[in-house]
Amino acid sequence: MLRGPRRPKVTTMSEKGLQTVLSTLQPHWVGDGFPVRTIFDYNEQGEALSPFLLMDYAAPTEFPPAERPRGVGEHPHRGIETVTIVYEGEVSHRDSTGAKGTLSTGDVQWMTAAGGIVHEEFHSEAFTKRGGRMEMVQLWVNLPAKEKMSPPRYQELTTAIIPTVKLPDGAGSARIIAGGLFDAKGPARTVTPIDLWDLKLKGGKTVALPVPSTHTTAVLVLRGELRFGSRRAGPGELALYTREGDAVPLAAGAEDVTALLLGGEPIREPIVGMGPFVMNTQGEIRQAFRDYQSGKMGHLN
Repeated sequence: MLRGPRRPKVTTMSEKGLQTVLSTLQPHWVGDGFPVRTIFDYNEQGEALSPFLLMDYAAPTEFPPAERPRGVGEHPHRGIETVTIVYEGEVSHRDSTGAKGTLSTGDVQWMTAAGGIVHEEFHSEAFTKRGGRMEMVQLWVNLPAKEKMSPPRYQELTTAIIPTVKLPDGAGSARIIAGGLFDAKGPARTVTPIDLWDLKLKGGKTVALPVPSTHTTAVLVLRGELRFGSRRAGPGELALYTREGDAVPLAAGAEDVTALLLGGEPIREPIVGMGPFVMNTQGEIRQAFRDYQSGKMGHLN
């Protein structure tokens, strides 16, 4: 359902400024099914982008029909949440909790690995047989120390339950996956305060959207161009804003813009990670590897 914006009381909002634009041009493969560009990771930008740890963007890629599904096989996670947004294509998921499902265009998977989970992700059987274009984003979200060893859980958020709101002054629309905007609230259950909005902005339009002051705010551009005075952010680039201010300004270039806004309350704790595990100490990382190798995180049949 497309909702109109609820007009807030007239107040003076201070806009966040642009801090930097991040981009990674060199793609790499995750398994044999996902050619991704890592826009940021916890080793380089963990503190600046907290509570977000990593973002992989799989730009639109055409896959021919095949007999065997492409993807990435069994692998573990601990201490984090993984959020997968499918913009085009179909991805099938299976994990050690028994959860399984297939994500189609517009669907979102929110997997809280927490104390440990093992999963796999492959192109669906139907997509494999017919071939087609795949585009997706995977985001890793940190968990606070007190939640890192909690039980894992899985949320499948279909496009049918994700509300869409109209932006003020005909600027476009936003799908609210997590958090809230105007009178809409996203269906994702998050451990810490998180905003995740799938934005469609009309070319030449500008809008300032309310966000909590001191929260990390960044916008990934998938199509079109966002403008910040003389600076630009184009497809596959992430605009990182300052934390000061309670509104995020968005100015579309001449063409329509598709973008993903992520915002969240920083987790001010040590970030110690290795591969799929992100904890608070080296000892916890070593324990995570031991637990996975001994089967304590489970396995897939």
